Amino acid sequence: MSSYHSPFSSRYGSPEMRALWSDERRRGLWRRIWVALAQAQEQAGLVSAGQVADLRAHVDDVNLARSLEIEAEIGHDVMAEVRAYAEQCPQGGGIIHWGATSADITDNADVLRQREALALLGERLGALLLAFAERIEQTHALPCMAYTHLQPAEPTTFGYRLAVYAQDLLHHYTALSDLTERLCGKGLKGAVGTQASYAEVLDGSPVSPGELESQVMQTLGLPFFPVATQTYPRTQDYTMLAALAGLAASLHKFAFDLRVMQSPGFGEAAEPFGARQVGSSAMPFKRNPVNAEKICSLARYVAALPPVAWDNAAEALLERTLDDSANRRTILPEAFIAMDEMLIVAARIVQGMTIDKAACAHNLEKFGPFAATERVLMAAVKAGADRQRMHELLREHSLRAWEAVKAGRPNPLADSIAADQRFLMYLQPMRLKLLMDASDYIGTAGERAARLVVTLRALVKRV
Repeated sequence: MSSYHSPFSSRYGSPEMRALWSDERRRGLWRRIWVALAQAQEQAGLVSAGQVADLRAHVDDVNLARSLEIEAEIGHDVMAEVRAYAEQCPQGGGIIHWGATSADITDNADVLRQREALALLGERLGALLLAFAERIEQTHALPCMAYTHLQPAEPTTFGYRLAVYAQDLLHHYTALSDLTERLCGKGLKGAVGTQASYAEVLDGSPVSPGELESQVMQTLGLPFFPVATQTYPRTQDYTMLAALAGLAASLHKFAFDLRVMQSPGFGEAAEPFGARQVGSSAMPFKRNPVNAEKICSLARYVAALPPVAWDNAAEALLERTLDDSANRRTILPEAFIAMDEMLIVAARIVQGMTIDKAACAHNLEKFGPFAATERVLMAAVKAGADRQRMHELLREHSLRAWEAVKAGRPNPLADSIAADQRFLMYLQPMRLKLLMDASDYIGTAGERAARLVVTLRALVKRV
């Protein structure tokens, strides 16, 4: 490669998503819209069936090299494609784009691609949710430490932690489905949205501009805005990219948390690592969480795109400015390709993720007794003890135990409390030992995680 090649052209995303955003696919959609327009004009008595058949016969014969050759000469991509298409259609070439302005074609094609891309992301997200459901089911009752402020807090279950990520992603799953249904094309409204050019073309025909527009858009299967200027409202791009950025945020949280869990201080989970995979060029022992880090990196990029779309919407002066055109050629495809890559990688991580039960048990044994002091406090007060005095005693025992843990020794807290006569006045030794075992101090976490599995499988199949 002797010139710049975008990593979104080959490194990231699936072949299907990259093909969807290819120049060839874009021009193919333009041709579909021109055929739909010609068909409607034929029914209005404006063009012949032979001309429409000629266009239809060559709708898939995109000659990108010829189009780019013409574009290099005239400096207009839509007109270049019109001319390249017309060269292939001796009978119908003269009616291509009749009455239309460029955005009547390009804006509708953009939304058709966005809807297809969202459907593909929906499939990817559905697969990820089902992968989460499988792992949640396996670990819904597996106790582990929970952390707040990156400090040990109270026990939870590993499946419940996964359920938090899955619940967020399920929200995005339904939201993206709703968004797909709400995306609208421009319709056919001409240079400033008035349909004046179509009224002129249809003068003397029984078909109105509105009827022509409805027929074309029905053929395309695309709802459209009743009011638009030269383009569809660019706030729609912002809404869509903001939705993708929201999904990226949830994927980032999962990936970031996994990076923490894979670190030596935790060690409870790790992304899959291939038998021949190299973690570092300098340190052969490294098993870096490179896939989770890639998700975080791409998520940051997607999060940076909505402000560009915001500017496009806020600064679209009067009926049209062209200062959105160049950046939309980048922000729209790259947002979708990046999201595609993130979802594919996330599913691979969840499916192959290593969950270290021994590490979970070790961390619970190490830090769980501190959380269990809350149970001792409640039980002692219920047995008649002074709440404030018990709290101070537990604090003193905990601080001494922390020093032992920091020094690398086993946590002595349970034994020290069980030997303290001030607690034995209210609670039997065996009762204290049971209370200090935090492994079952998980409330209803496991039950609710298991219920979410049922919800995930039901909704992913239905939507």
